[in-house]
Amino acid sequence: MHPKDSNYTMPPEWGKHERTFISWPVKASMCFPEDHESVCKGYADIINAIAEFEPVTVVVNPTDLEAVERLVGGPSVTLLPIEHSDAWLRDNGPTFVVNNDGVLAGVNWTFNAWGGKYAPWDLDDKVAPQILESLGLERLDAPLVMEGGSIHTDGEGTLLTTEECLLNPNRNPHLGREEIEASVRKYTGTEQIIWLKQGLSGDETDGHVDNIACFAAPGKVIIQVCEDPEDENYAITLDNLSILENAVDARGRKLEIIKIAQPPRVDYEDSRLTLSYLNFYFVNGGIILPVFGGTAEETDKLAEQVLAGVFPDRRIRTVNGMAVIREGGNVHCTTQQMPARN
Repeated sequence: MHPKDSNYTMPPEWGKHERTFISWPVKASMCFPEDHESVCKGYADIINAIAEFEPVTVVVNPTDLEAVERLVGGPSVTLLPIEHSDAWLRDNGPTFVVNNDGVLAGVNWTFNAWGGKYAPWDLDDKVAPQILESLGLERLDAPLVMEGGSIHTDGEGTLLTTEECLLNPNRNPHLGREEIEASVRKYTGTEQIIWLKQGLSGDETDGHVDNIACFAAPGKVIIQVCEDPEDENYAITLDNLSILENAVDARGRKLEIIKIAQPPRVDYEDSRLTLSYLNFYFVNGGIILPVFGGTAEETDKLAEQVLAGVFPDRRIRTVNGMAVIREGGNVHCTTQQMPARN
């Protein structure tokens, strides 16, 4: 069954959540396994921050249950034993959709570790079905290799993504742009896709949109921008900004655009880290915002001010954005929201 057959649509992330899902990191699959202890602390801090606002379910390898229980806990945190190899649940978890009657289901995309970059990924591809089974929700199997971090919706028919990711031949080489667009629209219940060109420099996900732009509300988009012409992100963000300025959404509206300045560049092991304030996460009544400290103190404050102005009714809860970024992502990448049911 397709979501559209039962009027299923992907709701906006700022809608009411029943809970958040997040996976626990696995040392054997980490880029820098020597950082496992500090990365686990970073995940614990994210989980505990989210638990201030809403329940959290942590997907944990059965062998790690006792260790994780010592780091996170309380009445708002539940551990769900599911074998997995990597800990980016935004990308390998289900995309929740809801119909007009408030009935939830989950889209199960095929996961291939961002174009086959990290093997094995067979356990990770099985995580979404097991989460949906544990919830007793209908599973909608999409015939598409895709990650949840590559799409963002306004809840009113418009979806943001990038050509760099969705059209990358390491995902669906047998499909053309029109076929991919049709499938994405069908399984998210959206009507129109705004295609940005590419993601930030150094992003190993091949341009996930959750590092560059997101809807703040229908007709309103936040984008991270670069003001340094010597930075690779300068041309990238100018190009994406131009696309947004000339776009209209599914309702025919021109977009209101809000800019957030990118943090200063940070390199680690000769590679650029993908630092982005746009990798924040909506929670009930708040926002979990990664901040980076050090040379980024000024842009940290500016990002917090911008988001507080855009979302005056939400509490901005900051977390250490440097804690997990060396592994390739941040708060939004680690999480997946489950919409509240009627």
